[in-house]
This record gives sequence, structure tokens and C-alpha cells, in this order.
Amino acid sequence: MPSTLPLGDPAPADGLLPASTAVDAAHRHFGVYLHVPFCRVRCGYCDFNTYTATELRGVSQSDYAGHAVREVEFAARALRASGVPDRPVSTVFFGGGTPTLLPPGDLTAMLGAVRDAWGLADGAEVTTEANPDSVDADDLRRLADAGFTRVSFGMQSAVPHVLETLERTHDPARVPLVVGWAREAGLQVSLDLIYGTPGESLDDWSRSLDAALACEPDHLSAYALIVEPGTKLARQIRSGQVAEPDDDLEADMYELADQRLADAGYDWYEVSNWATDEAHRSRHNLAYWLGHDWWGIGPGAHSHVGGVRWWNVKQPAAYAQRVLAGESPAAGRETLDAETRHVERVLLLSRIREGVRTAELGDAGRREVPALIADGLIDGRAALRGSIVLTLRGRLLADAVVRRLLAEDAAERTAS
Repeated sequence: MPSTLPLGDPAPADGLLPASTAVDAAHRHFGVYLHVPFCRVRCGYCDFNTYTATELRGVSQSDYAGHAVREVEFAARALRASGVPDRPVSTVFFGGGTPTLLPPGDLTAMLGAVRDAWGLADGAEVTTEANPDSVDADDLRRLADAGFTRVSFGMQSAVPHVLETLERTHDPARVPLVVGWAREAGLQVSLDLIYGTPGESLDDWSRSLDAALACEPDHLSAYALIVEPGTKLARQIRSGQVAEPDDDLEADMYELADQRLADAGYDWYEVSNWATDEAHRSRHNLAYWLGHDWWGIGPGAHSHVGGVRWWNVKQPAAYAQRVLAGESPAAGRETLDAETRHVERVLLLSRIREGVRTAELGDAGRREVPALIADGLIDGRAALRGSIVLTLRGRLLADAVVRRLLAEDAAERTAS
């Protein structure tokens, strides 16, 4: 089942935001995330807020684009009424689920609503996720003609038994075909891979890397499999049906990926993401890591504007009821205090290639820097230039590095 929503304060039905969200808004990028919560099958490892046709109750998949358009229109009104200045949208990202289970005309209508509400910035990045078996050449041409610039294919693996364990339904031989069709349509291409699947060997992972690199994507993401509580995979591991992922093997897989990608001309720019050059980085995801503003459209989607974060109701029927009534679909929200914003900023910026500025750390965090250099976790030359940048070993232990940068600062603030 999908994960539960966080706890928070009640969200007003009119969607109005505190006056503080308008401060300096003109200096922050604005993005839109559109969640399409539909999948043909539910993969055993997934806890995203998605629904198969048999799981939908009281709402039709064919009506979804209209509901999303209603929220886009609501969002534009709510931001203006809150005093947040209009900004052209820098990035648009259709995620899910499988957005391309909807016909191209529905995705085009949703993008058109965003364009009508705020306008698109010059050179705006417009991405959709897709499964290799959810699009054909005509679909991709129609999306490109409508203004999409980028497609991210959920490849996950090139090895049949790994795909079977993950319950992915596509034929790995189809990946080169869809990449070729996307290129012919003029779209940039990203491939998503998962490593650490139970039963996957280092040789299996090497085969997947070979297959992905043979497609020559502009961008590649590689994520370690996370066993989420409540998923089918978690139950299988608990019952002994499949083995738990091996942390040491996952570290070997990450190191192999980083080396192979570097040899092929890809540069890491975030712990789990590589691109052929800076122009092909995912600007939408970078906006998340840099703390910019975005409005999340759809059931269970999360939003952030000026230090206020909120999340929508999860069930598509409840979501539809609210947006059709002209009410906010938000289930709850929180206003981030200064300490939380500091912690999140250090956590997120430390994951990207440019790193976090040493000046943004507290005194205790700065005192950790020499030891982190000595432990081979951060780059000494970057530290001399005033930035905390993870080494390869540091990327493998990123959470531990952040704890060291923040733990003593938190203790000092508590003591004071």
C-alpha cells in the first residue's frame, strides 16, 4: 500500500499562504510537479501513491486530467491572493505512477493549463516519466510537439530475473527502441536504474550498466533499492521468501556505476544522478535540492513555497471531490522553522556536486571539517575553497557525514 501522509497543521480550504511566503519569491525559481497516480500493475517494492484500475473507487482515470487542470487554476488564484508574485514556470515534471498511461492529449491539456496559469520561462524544462512499454513513437512525437523537452524512462534493469523480482513488466529489449524514438522526436533522455535487488549479482548490475550506456542517454539515475515498510517486498523478506539487500554489495554496485559512468563521460552532480554535461542535469530535481518553490498537483502530491510545505489528500476520489468544489485538496501543512530549514539545507546541498558552503555550518559543524577530510569523506581542496563536497566514499556514507555536520550544532542550540 502507498505510504501514509505526514502529520501537520490543518490546511485552509482557500489555499491561502502566510504573507512570509511572498518575501523574496521573485528570486526563487518556480516549478510545477504533476502527479499521475496510475499504474498497470503495482510493483512489489513501490510505496508511491499509485493505483491500478482495480484499485480505483468512485473516480475514473479518464477524468483525471480535468481534475488536475482544476487544481492548476486553483493554485494560480491562491498564490496571487496570498501576495506571491507571478513567476514563469522554470520546470514542469510529470511523475507517478506512470504518466504515459494517460493519452498524450491529456498530458498536453495539463501542460497547457500550467502554461495558461503562469507561462513557461524561456528554455523551460518539461519532463515526463514513462515506462518503456507505455509509449510508442507517435506518443513521443505528440508530446514533443506539445512542448515536452525530456523523458525519463524507468529501465530499472536489463536482466530479466531482476525485473521479475521487481515485478516490472517491460521487455528489456524495448529500452533501446523507446530511447531511439525519443531522440527522433527531439527529446532529451534519462534512464532510471535500481541496484541491490534481492538475487542481483554484481555481474547482473554490470550488464544493466552496459545496456544503459549503450543507449547513450543524456542523463542517468541509479538508486539503491529501499525496502519500504508495508510493501509486498518487505513482507517477502520478512517471511524469508527473498533475501534482504546486502549493504556491502550495494556499495560495490555504486562504486562500479560511478567508475563506469565516469569512464563513459558522465559526471555525478547528485549522489544518485549523473549527466553528460551541466545542460543535461535534471533542473527540476535540482530545484528541490536547492530549496526553490514548487506546487505539486494531484493526489498525495507535496508542495513547497517560501518555507511552507503541504501535501494533498491521497485518495483520487477525495481529491476530485475537493478540486471540483473549488477547495484546496491539501490534507495538512507545516511552516518550517529556522532550525528545520537549516538542517534540510545542509542535508540537501551536501548531496550535490557544488556542496554546501562551510559558512552555512555552525561552529561545531565547521570543527568537524578537518576530521571529515582525514577520514576521506569530503574533498580537502574544496574545503579550502569554502565548500563541503563529498568524495566517493563520502557519497556512500552521506547520511553519516550530514549527522556529523549537524549533530554538535543541534546539541549546542539545545544547550543554549
